Amino acid sequence: MEGETFLWLIRHAAVDGIAGTIHAPDTPADLGDRTQIDALRRCLPPDAMSYASPSRRTVDTARALGLDPALAPEFGEQDFGAWTGQRHDALAAAGGDAYAQFWNDPARGRPPGGESFEDQVARVRKGLAQIGPGPAILVVHSGTIRAALCIALDLAPQAALRFVVDPLSLTRIDRLAASWRVVSVNQRSG
Repeated sequence: MEGETFLWLIRHAAVDGIAGTIHAPDTPADLGDRTQIDALRRCLPPDAMSYASPSRRTVDTARALGLDPALAPEFGEQDFGAWTGQRHDALAAAGGDAYAQFWNDPARGRPPGGESFEDQVARVRKGLAQIGPGPAILVVHSGTIRAALCIALDLAPQAALRFVVDPLSLTRIDRLAASWRVVSVNQRSG
């Protein structure tokens, strides 16, 4: 692919749901932080292509930012399979080995019927390869941004899980001719 690609990766607004839950894709975003949304909108390049995962919270956030994103399933959050919709404390209290084993190796572990973070990195790599040169805005999930950082920095997936990615934060990375450049991570504008 010819040319450089400049990526503005935005984590969706906080989830409008019960904290500590592995939220389903149809869970909405809490768009009450208008100050941060407006500040973030001012940081975005005009006339950039925009993308979002198909999850309701990313689409809601993108629209609040004034974007009309193309939906890209490659940028979805890690699939937690049978654990989706459940609370972490309830899963831990249930005493199942699968939950404990997952957290012993969260990069390679797979929830029942779900995918590993390594699987997500591979999926995000395919999505990034489809974005052409120029500026692009991605309204996505924390795991998606960690996966993109894993790719840009050529990190082991386990190491990429150490990044903090807050709701309504901006991460900037660029795909250059033969390498990547990380401009900022988890930047807050408000």
